[in-house]
Amino acid sequence: MKLYKLNTHTRGCNKSYDADLVMNLKDHPNANVGDVVEIYAPDEENGTHLLLQITEFNGSCGRDVISIESGIAIAFKMRSYSNVVMRIVNPADVALDSIEITFKDQYMGRSEMWRLKTYLTDTCVYVNKKIDYNDMQIRCQVYEMWSQGERVASGVITEDTKIVFRSSTSMVYLFLQMSSEMWDFDIHGDLYFEKAVNGFLTELFQKWRKLSCNHEVTIVLFSRTFYAAKSLDEFPEHMRDCLQQDYKGRFYEDFYRVAIQNERCDDWCTVLGQLRKLFTSYQATVLRYHERENMEIPPATNSSATQGNFLEVLNISLNTFEKHYLDRTFDRTGQLSVVITPGVGVFSVDRELTNITKQRIIDNGVGSDLVCVGEQPLHAVPLLKFHNKDTTLTSADDYSLPHWINLSFYSTNKKIAYSSFIPRIKLPLFGSQLTLHDGVGEGEGEENERHFLSCNQSEYKHNSLFDYDAYDEQIFQPLPAQSTCSLQRVVRAKKTSVPSLETYAYRNNDWENLTPTQIPAMRRKMSDPDIHHGTSAMLAALQPDTTNLSESLASEKNSRRAIVSIAPIVRPGRALINPFDPSQVTIKLTSNRRRWTHIFPKGPTGVLIQQHHYQAVPAKPNQPGQQRPLQQIQSICQSGSNNNNDQEDYGCDSGEQYDRVSSHTLISKSASSQSFVMGDEKIDFFKRRQNSLMNPLPANVPNLTATQAKSYLWGATGEQEWTPAITTGVDWKSLTIPACLPITTDYFPDKRSLNNDYVISDYTLLPDDVNHDYAQSRAVYRKPLSTEEVCKEIVSQRLAQGFQLIVVDEKPPTAGGCSSASAVLPVKPPCETNKEYLLSIGRIFHKISLSGSVITVTGYRPRHPYPPINVDYRYRFHAPQHETYEISGVNFTTEKLENFNWNHMDLYICTRGDVDYPLMESLKYWRYRMYLLPRENIVSKIASCQRCDIFPDVTADNTREQVEDFVRLIEAVSKLKRQYARKARQHDTPRITEKHHNQLNSPQQSINVRPKLENGRIPRIFPATDAAAAPGIAARDDQDDGFPVDIKFSPNATLPEIFEAMKHPVNGVGFFSQTQSLPSCTFVSYDALMWLKTRLNNGRHPLDLLEAMRKERMICHASGDWKKPVVPGFVFYYVVQQDKNAKDYAPPLDDYSAFVNEWLEIEFQGCSFLWHDEPVTTPVPNFLRDSPAPQSWTETSSNKRVYRQSHLEIDVNQKSDRMEWGHVKHHTVLQPRFAFEIVVEWVTSSGPIVADLIGGWMRKANQFNFLVSVPADPMAEPFTKKSDPLRGPIFIPLCTTFLPNGATLFDEFPEESRADRMLFLQEAILGKFGFLPCVLEKKYSVGKDLPKEYQYVHCTGNMFALIRCATNNYQVESPILKEANVTRCVYGHTNNTNVPKKVGFLWAWNHMIPNKKWKAQTINNSADGELFQLKMLKDFREFCSNSDQRLSTFWTQSQELKRRAQKFENNNNNTEEVKLK
Repeated sequence: MKLYKLNTHTRGCNKSYDADLVMNLKDHPNANVGDVVEIYAPDEENGTHLLLQITEFNGSCGRDVISIESGIAIAFKMRSYSNVVMRIVNPADVALDSIEITFKDQYMGRSEMWRLKTYLTDTCVYVNKKIDYNDMQIRCQVYEMWSQGERVASGVITEDTKIVFRSSTSMVYLFLQMSSEMWDFDIHGDLYFEKAVNGFLTELFQKWRKLSCNHEVTIVLFSRTFYAAKSLDEFPEHMRDCLQQDYKGRFYEDFYRVAIQNERCDDWCTVLGQLRKLFTSYQATVLRYHERENMEIPPATNSSATQGNFLEVLNISLNTFEKHYLDRTFDRTGQLSVVITPGVGVFSVDRELTNITKQRIIDNGVGSDLVCVGEQPLHAVPLLKFHNKDTTLTSADDYSLPHWINLSFYSTNKKIAYSSFIPRIKLPLFGSQLTLHDGVGEGEGEENERHFLSCNQSEYKHNSLFDYDAYDEQIFQPLPAQSTCSLQRVVRAKKTSVPSLETYAYRNNDWENLTPTQIPAMRRKMSDPDIHHGTSAMLAALQPDTTNLSESLASEKNSRRAIVSIAPIVRPGRALINPFDPSQVTIKLTSNRRRWTHIFPKGPTGVLIQQHHYQAVPAKPNQPGQQRPLQQIQSICQSGSNNNNDQEDYGCDSGEQYDRVSSHTLISKSASSQSFVMGDEKIDFFKRRQNSLMNPLPANVPNLTATQAKSYLWGATGEQEWTPAITTGVDWKSLTIPACLPITTDYFPDKRSLNNDYVISDYTLLPDDVNHDYAQSRAVYRKPLSTEEVCKEIVSQRLAQGFQLIVVDEKPPTAGGCSSASAVLPVKPPCETNKEYLLSIGRIFHKISLSGSVITVTGYRPRHPYPPINVDYRYRFHAPQHETYEISGVNFTTEKLENFNWNHMDLYICTRGDVDYPLMESLKYWRYRMYLLPRENIVSKIASCQRCDIFPDVTADNTREQVEDFVRLIEAVSKLKRQYARKARQHDTPRITEKHHNQLNSPQQSINVRPKLENGRIPRIFPATDAAAAPGIAARDDQDDGFPVDIKFSPNATLPEIFEAMKHPVNGVGFFSQTQSLPSCTFVSYDALMWLKTRLNNGRHPLDLLEAMRKERMICHASGDWKKPVVPGFVFYYVVQQDKNAKDYAPPLDDYSAFVNEWLEIEFQGCSFLWHDEPVTTPVPNFLRDSPAPQSWTETSSNKRVYRQSHLEIDVNQKSDRMEWGHVKHHTVLQPRFAFEIVVEWVTSSGPIVADLIGGWMRKANQFNFLVSVPADPMAEPFTKKSDPLRGPIFIPLCTTFLPNGATLFDEFPEESRADRMLFLQEAILGKFGFLPCVLEKKYSVGKDLPKEYQYVHCTGNMFALIRCATNNYQVESPILKEANVTRCVYGHTNNTNVPKKVGFLWAWNHMIPNKKWKAQTINNSADGELFQLKMLKDFREFCSNSDQRLSTFWTQSQELKRRAQKFENNNNNTEEVKLK
């Protein structure tokens, strides 16, 4: 065995030592780059073995010496200068089954995950290896690896390795169920609330901190209140808006208290204090919320956990998660909703809502965790008990064990000195206490008994009458079709027939009159389409002799025993689920069942395991007659005790981090425990079990493979059998670094099922032909995608919409050519052009096959789709900074995934985003919405003024600089460059400096307008491959930039003279360098206007001159369209009269629509004073003018379109290996003091690349403007489709009764203009506080008188405001009405028509601003470091309520301005009259 000397090196210090492993080729003549070697110390053959891949050879390293990177050496305890053994190994022997990769603070879409998987295939990894995938700009790290049932420290990723992506920056919703149990005590004497907050949440936040997670968190307290009332009439008017009725006719209302909304914190401990404060007042507030003086309301009680609004909560989070493509941020990936309940994991639910929730959770790929702080019961949980709407005697209860909820039980580490016993049953409450808990609280004893029984506790009364085992055997008797399962219990043969315990006639004590006819056979509804059911198995468990039923009734008339034995139970179709023995029922395997299975590692027995299920005792040897598999779910973290917090989950505690990690290779077994350092944490690699790989699987352990047809009902994997001995701990890994939905799965229906149950449709794509056709008609050439790229992109799009690649074991048959080994194909295929991909989501399967230049897409959709369900839900919620619980309503619906228009999407990809196939809303494309706002340092100014209504007094008018900045930004977005020459500039230096002092004339800092230089031009060629050909050359030296002012035109200069001067290569306007689809000598009209202004000293208007030039055909719109007049702004024109024979001459496109799809063109309005001096007028506030100015440019603009869309090349830095493009949607007009909107839209781009592009823009627009990210629906009003159900605007009423003697506002104006004037007054108030108008597209609706509404954004981008006028005769709030619930329904959402419309503002926060930036804006000299945003809200409220007479002062000042203006006007008129005389 040859030994090598081990050296270590640090990466980056020396060019030749840049790899993990450096070695000399002469030592290894047979080794090749890409081989995997194993390195270990010779004296410790069973010690830690390290696997590394040879990436390069290096001669400078010396003979018989190898060098490894020092970090790896430390981690694997390898000492420098020691001797080691190194040998080449076969990658298949050290292949990994699964690997977990973590990433942080970045957005990684599912198609990027797939590309990363292909990139990592056939590479060697070790624990904590950092992976940089530069093509996609993705950074991530290896977290954990599994091979043959063991955790290992290094290994090789192969084609079949499952890669699990875990994000430490996710969107996390924590819901605390504030049911009545929260106020009960647990066995240690703690309140369950304390256990949840001081125990679980404290521990969770510590783990987040330890793993440096940076989740965006929302914390919500929720509960359900029942009212003891028989009819709606018992409720006062103000309560009826939000009441709902359950299946038993009880009235209830659901409350949500949002404690924390979209926040990120380094230290979450402060939040715990906030939660404790909320807890103290929560119950009283909610139960007594509707109390009013002199008003009777029905008694209210808090529901128990079982009766609570558990599914509604999950759906509320799904409504937000479903819209992940709308408000995309680039620093987080992944979605998790966690419900923390004081219950035990049993919920009473509606069947329809369960089906909706299940389908939505599975389709959306959202992690849903349920954490119970109650004790774990002795039956399988989570358990959903369906509402039993059938009141007949024989109706048995139906249950469901949802595999789509990941369950954890949290127990504290407290020890009791005298006992280690933990009770797992909660005793029922007797007598009067019962009524408090169980609903309506009527006092009669009979009712009490009924409640008692409805909890299924009748066993306590009549134990002697029952043979329970026989009853269980008979009721849960499996169907014959299923008896093949190897895990079947041996059924005891007793033939007693017993009705359900719950179904006694105790309910009406009507024992005597019971006859068999009152026991109809009942057909059960299917509870879950996945449950296996036979068609012929009508199990009628009747007694053998049915003739003497009536006799037995007569003879034992008063004996309850007789009733017990006669009731027949008829169950067509399937076994009910027994929660105490769920393994009896197996279910059909479906794609839903296997959707998440690839995130679980395989345990030692070859079964997928969940690491937080512990077996309390080692499984005993099998007893004869009982076939129970040896489920050795000795968890990785097992330490023998029942208390799941002693065993910290992996990745949490230093000493226990790798309890059972084997050394990497399956060849050697470690005999001693190896220690291993990871960062600062110490990790022990314990010795692996000697026999785990040598012994074959025990004969009776089922080898559950993906192809088998059945799986267990319980558990997320469906492969672990439930036994009462399993203790469930906390799945800390899922709660700290949640897994993203895996990109692979393994279920595909068999041929028979495909033919019988699915409708098949297919279409073919011929990308080459399509591209050929489109290339002819396209004005702008773009490099088309190759057929292979189209195929890959088609798969990517499906992955991005939640599909998963199906990995099948057998090779799929492909026509001709050699087939590759699996459905997930390598990125570099061998010779063949035949590929086949199988994908699935829910019950929809797609097969995409590539053969030569033809792509065939085959879709399989269910022949009998589930009917669409829609649940209308009303609730009350209280968001931060709100003062009340407000009404809201939301719809929960299942999405019809089969209706997605894939054909359109595939053609969009084929044609590279052609205008013929626009992105439609239904394609769920991603978008990032921004506002460009003027940069003003407001926070410090407000700090000095102590008031926030300081606009526009403190802001300098730097419109000019903002416009210049804007032009620079749009140039960057358009990727345009100027032609420039330094020589020419040196002549002008003195003049430029002199011009800098003279700001009136010309720009203080112009954009890079540079005189023309023939040779030094950078040609700008458009195909994607050459985009940004030379980004570094055109250094920005606009510091001494400007238009050289070398001539002033005489007052009577002619057009041709001015035109010639404009064309001058050195002193002219300055043209853009050559760019595809722009003609030569192109400039923008704004530049020309500014150029003319500095050179015209008489009253000639620059715009008129340009228009005259256009009419004389000297210049023309750059598309070649003569009909387009000259519009001031960033609009392209070119010089028509130029030398057509010059070598760099380029003609215009002559196609206006193609031109517009290529280039952003923006008109400038409201800033004509920049290029033409205008007389100054005295400003009269708009609301007092005789004819008010229109609110926005949409009402005056010649161009009625608010938005325009252009094509956008996204990969400007040429980093991606994917063809990336998107679209940019923008306002058509820029107006100073207005927000300018830009939206980036994409489907065929990678998140990190888009982030890179937008980051570049943000840096570009940075001097006088800034770009801020804004949500798609800023106000999130209730009852709207897209809004987040837990977000809502704050209503701030405006006091309108401040005039002396109760005079009405605007008395002096005609009545029909008053409503508009009110809006203008509100606008003026917003203006004083620094809000800028946002122009939105008008909502059109037929036959409805839609209210006028205007939206505003604050100049810091932190908040939005909205004002609205519903009708022309607005009513002023009547002083008597002090209704809180009107706020939520501010503008008439209530059913209550006699509520007057209030005048006021809706105020909302911008949740897209990163939390750290938001928190940074504290006001320095305020007493308690007050946040600027909250100060603004407080001050705005004070102003609107006219405190300190601020509002009336503002009114008087405005009136004064008007008087002055009139006086000034009168004086002017008088002087003119005098002159005339």
